[in-house]
Amino acid sequence: MAVEVIMPKAGSEMVEGEIVKWFKQEGEEVKAGEPLLEIVTDKVNMEVEAEANGTLLKILAQAGEVVPVVTTIAWIGNPGEAIPTAGSAPAAEVVAEIAKEVLPSTPKPEEAPAIKRERKGDYDVCVIGGGPAGYVAAIKAAQLGGKVALVEKDSLGGTCLNRGCIPTKTYLHNAELIHKIKEASSRGIKLVNDAFTVDMNETVAVKDKVVKTLTGGVGALLKSHGVTVFSGEGKVTKDKKVLVNGTEVIDADKIILAGGSKVSRINIPGMDSPKVLTSDEILDLKEVPARMAVIGGGVIGSELGQAFAAFGTKVTIVEMADRIIANMDKDASDILSKRFKKEGIEILTSTKLLEIQDKGKEVIVKLEGKDDLVVDYVLLSIGRVPDLSAVSDIELEMDRGRIKINDYMETSIPGIYAPGDINGVKMLAHAAFKMGEIAAENAMGHSKKIDLKSTPAAIYTFPEIASVGLTEEQAAAKHDIKVGRFNFGANGRALASNENEGFVKVIMDAKYHEILGVHIVGPVAAEIINQASQMIQYEMTIDDVLDVIYGHPTYSEALFEACADCVDLCIHAPKKKK
Repeated sequence: MAVEVIMPKAGSEMVEGEIVKWFKQEGEEVKAGEPLLEIVTDKVNMEVEAEANGTLLKILAQAGEVVPVVTTIAWIGNPGEAIPTAGSAPAAEVVAEIAKEVLPSTPKPEEAPAIKRERKGDYDVCVIGGGPAGYVAAIKAAQLGGKVALVEKDSLGGTCLNRGCIPTKTYLHNAELIHKIKEASSRGIKLVNDAFTVDMNETVAVKDKVVKTLTGGVGALLKSHGVTVFSGEGKVTKDKKVLVNGTEVIDADKIILAGGSKVSRINIPGMDSPKVLTSDEILDLKEVPARMAVIGGGVIGSELGQAFAAFGTKVTIVEMADRIIANMDKDASDILSKRFKKEGIEILTSTKLLEIQDKGKEVIVKLEGKDDLVVDYVLLSIGRVPDLSAVSDIELEMDRGRIKINDYMETSIPGIYAPGDINGVKMLAHAAFKMGEIAAENAMGHSKKIDLKSTPAAIYTFPEIASVGLTEEQAAAKHDIKVGRFNFGANGRALASNENEGFVKVIMDAKYHEILGVHIVGPVAAEIINQASQMIQYEMTIDDVLDVIYGHPTYSEALFEACADCVDLCIHAPKKKK
C-alpha cells in the first residue's frame, strides 16, 4: 500500500513551507530515514526524511512551490502501484485549519464531553486515596457526570499536602529568610543585632496551619462536586468491590487506585531507633538538633538538610552515589555541592551506611571506609515506594514492586486504574494530577492516553534546581545535539538581587532545532521551568522561542538567552571562539 509524504509541521506557528529541492526523482528507490527533500520555512531550512522503504512513485509539488503543512506532496510504494487520485489536501482548507491553531482566539478549557452510560453499582467510580492523584481523579469523574466515592485512611491531600511538598516548603521559606538576613549587611542594610534563634514550636505551628488550610480546601472542593468521602482504609476485594475498614462495602463500576507512596526503609541494624526519623516525623520535631546525619542526598535529603543547616544544625549528608542529586544534570549537582560546602554542610559521596547505634544521648552512624559520625538525630531520606495496602487481596501485574499500567492508566484487571505514585512511573505530585485526570476520563468511558514528556522536576534548595526533558547525556545518545548555556551572573535582575549563582542549559536537536531538554540552576528555577515544559510539550523549535519578546529585567530572560546560544545568536554573552 502506497505511503504518502506530507509537508511537515516543523514548529507551532508553521502554516506552510517551500520546497527547495528533491534529492530523489520519480521512479528512484528510497530507504526509510534517508533525506528525501529539503524545505524552507520563515525560520529554518530542514531536510525531510523518507518514512518508508520503496520507490518514489509520484511527486505532487515541485521545487519552488509553497505548500500548506500536512498536505500530501509525494507518494512512496511498490513500482507500478496505484496511488489515490486525490493526492493533496485543498490548500485553503488546510491553511484555515492550521490558522485555528496559531491565530489568537478566545481560549476554551479542554473538557471531555460527558458520555451517557448506565450505572450498574451504587457509584460510577470509587477512588481509593485522597492525595494528588486521588482527589483530582474524583473531581474529574464528578465533572464528567459520575457519582463518585473517595476513601481516605489518613488525611485528604496525601503525602504532598501533609508530609511532603507543602510542609517542606514552609521550612525552606524560613531558611530563605535566614539567608536573606545574613546577606543584608553586604547590601547596606545594617542590623543592630545579627543574632537570631529558631523557635521550632512556632515553626511547626505555622506548617500545621498551612497544611490545615490546604487539606480543608481539598475537602471543600470534593464536597462542592458532590463526591462522597469515606474515612478509613479501603481495600479491593476479589469480586472488585471496595471494603472500608473491613465492614462497609462500596459497589462501584470502576475503581481508581490512588494509594500513593510511603517512606522507603533499609534493613540495617539500628533503624528502629527513635532517633532515626523519616521525612514524615522530622517535620514535627520541636527542637533544632545540634548534629544530624542525612542518609540520602536526593531531593528530600538535600532540601531538609539545607533547611536544618540554616536553622543551626551541623549537617552531614551520606550518599551512596558519586554525587548528590544524581538524577539531575551533573553541572547542577556540582553547583549545589559547592553551595552546601560553603554553608558548612559536609557531603560524603560513594559512601555506604553499615549500622546505627543509639547510645541514648547520642547516635553513632557507622559507615563503610569512613570515620563514624556522632550525631543527635538521623534523617532517613532514601526515597519512597508505592503503598500497595489496598490491593493485598487481588492479583495485579507488577513491575518491581509497582503496579503495572498501560497508557490509559488501566491495570491488568479491566476497570481498575492506578494513577500517581502507586505505579512508580513519575513520583511527582504534578504528574499525579495529570494521571488522575486521565484515569478518571477513561473510567468514565473515554479513551485518552497519558503524555508525560513535558513533566518538570524541581528541587527547592538555594539555589533552586529544575529540569524537563532529556539530559545532555540522554539527548546525545539519540540525536545530533547542540547545547546552549547562559549564566545568571550575566542576568541583570539576578545581579541586582544578589541571585547570580547558576545557569540555564538548553539542549537542542541540531538538525531540526527542536528543544529536547532544559536544565536550570538559579533563582525561581521551579517557576521558569514551566515555560520550558510548554516548549517541549508543543515541540517548539529554538526559532519559535527567538520570536518571543521577554520582559526585562527578568530572571526568565536567561532561558531566552540560553536558547539563542544554541544557535550562536546570544546577544548578552561574548562571541564564541571557533
